[in-house]
Amino acid sequence: MVWFKRAKPSIFTKNKRDMPEGLWWKCESCGAMLHRKQVEDHLFTCFECSHHFRISPAEYFSLLFDDNAYEEFDAHLRAADPLAFTDSKNYPDRVRETIGKSGKTEACRNAFGMINGQDIVISAMDFGFIGGSMGSVVGEKISRAVSKSIERRAPLLIISQSGGARMMEGAHSLMQMAKTSARLSELSEKKIPYISLMTNPTMGGTSASYAMLGDINLSEPKALIGFAGPRVIRDTIKRDLPEGFQRAEFLLEHGFLDCIVHRRDLKQRLSQLLVHLAA
Repeated sequence: MVWFKRAKPSIFTKNKRDMPEGLWWKCESCGAMLHRKQVEDHLFTCFECSHHFRISPAEYFSLLFDDNAYEEFDAHLRAADPLAFTDSKNYPDRVRETIGKSGKTEACRNAFGMINGQDIVISAMDFGFIGGSMGSVVGEKISRAVSKSIERRAPLLIISQSGGARMMEGAHSLMQMAKTSARLSELSEKKIPYISLMTNPTMGGTSASYAMLGDINLSEPKALIGFAGPRVIRDTIKRDLPEGFQRAEFLLEHGFLDCIVHRRDLKQRLSQLLVHLAA
């Protein structure tokens, strides 16, 4: 027997209002749910645990250059296809697709400007373009950043953010390690300071060349820095790795880094270093 009549719902949810995409971020470290505005106000770091989210060269330029005023150069350079490389798709198609989706043209951007009134050249890598991989264009852009630094007699800052060499360019990519290292030696000869900032991640050929060659080697907190990944090393040596292995704090403790700098302090710390190095 039916003791009651099921009431018809008076509230309908057929036309749902979508939540704006990207409004909330989940911290990869502590799991806290963060509002995008709060993340931006804290320079894309978690205000709960200080986890540093990955940011683009444009955001580093905005953070570091006085009044966000800078002159970008060599933005026209594009990747070639020296090996006619194909995996799941042709390399030129992959590059065009990445440019179309991301609006980025390469994994590195160069700019000249001032930090607290002091001239500086910045070459910043971008993980959002094919994992920040180091190809021929990245090597050429870093070489041209060295040339600009010599021309302007201005210190050079390279911000590394890369998974390593770009496999689609094979040996051409690996040659950039020697090319950039040789060009950086010219700065040393001319007594022009070079500061390296390693962010998460700085791996492979990037860490084995220019990223570790700074007069001062800095890092953001908890950045992954190394050559081969920890899983590859563990599987090779068949042993558990020390806690925090290849993280910035581990490298600082073992003498591979000079300092770990929180993003909120980065501009001031760089300004202090530029004054000391100029003296």
